[in-house]
Amino acid sequence: MQRTDLKGMTVEELQDFLRPLGEPAYRARQIFRWIYKGVEDFDKMTDIPKSLAVKLKEICYVGKIKIHRKFESQKDETVKYLLLLQDGEVIESVKMEHDYGVTVCVSSQVGCPMGCAFCASTIGGFRRNLTAGEMVDQVLVIQEDIRKRISHVVVMGSGEPLLNYDELIKFLRIINSELTFNISYRRVSVSTCGIVPGIKRLAEEKLPITLSVSLHAPFDELRDRLVPINRRYPIMELLDACKYYIIKTKRRITFEYTMISGINDSKECAVKLARLLKGILCHVNLIPLNPVRERVFERSAHERIKLFEEILKNYGISVTVRKETGADIEAACGQLRRSFLNEVKK
Repeated sequence: MQRTDLKGMTVEELQDFLRPLGEPAYRARQIFRWIYKGVEDFDKMTDIPKSLAVKLKEICYVGKIKIHRKFESQKDETVKYLLLLQDGEVIESVKMEHDYGVTVCVSSQVGCPMGCAFCASTIGGFRRNLTAGEMVDQVLVIQEDIRKRISHVVVMGSGEPLLNYDELIKFLRIINSELTFNISYRRVSVSTCGIVPGIKRLAEEKLPITLSVSLHAPFDELRDRLVPINRRYPIMELLDACKYYIIKTKRRITFEYTMISGINDSKECAVKLARLLKGILCHVNLIPLNPVRERVFERSAHERIKLFEEILKNYGISVTVRKETGADIEAACGQLRRSFLNEVKK
């Protein structure tokens, strides 16, 4: 008999699971709370009956991912985790510390199917979606490791979250629960390459999260090369979905723009981007490229990035340059997992 993993269930799903066992609804809340305290042994859940613990061990378990390796930056407090899943796959997560709290960057898939030209996550191809439990466990494992409360979550690791939509929404609802991490939706960001149906669907949830859109180019010909999903959902269609999201949620959107030398960092690109986004409730995050060994792209010069930023500001666009963290430990999404897979092949 195949046992069921309870981690990743919502409280309501856990209630439904326990109902055939004749358990009251409050029992699900008790077990749910224990799971997200990091307790996996039903015998150690001291407020549930021993008879129930025996039954649960027969039909279910509490899954757990393990820290395979940990890399700590010598430049800041960034820590990169290579995590081992129960089926032997590996994913990565990042812990970053700021004045306002501790942020965990979560992966949503093993590998990535999007094929972005400058990204390490996609090089090894797509393996599978993560379950909500595996996404939640990234937060739990890191919180246990650092013994500090996780205050913010960004779903910006490997994978395209909106292609794993149902598990993503379960994950967001679980980490928001007062029985788990009680992380405010306003302290959560979800990044997408531009899956238009997913953006519209997410808008209907009306969750006050921050949506980050990986734009990276101000016109279709260039974005087709850098972000291939643009061939399916071109820029104007993407922006229409973003405007719909803003109307539904009343939330500002962040547009991510990776600065790549000689590719998308010209004055002309800056002006086109400013004109494209004029009038949209948004913020632009300029991201100095994290070079990937298997890619030929190089980071834009500091002066070029500052000029690009100034042009956007002059057009009235809200813009910042992302502070680089963890560069000495390959902290950009996909880089550490890629290094690990290369080692395994040797």
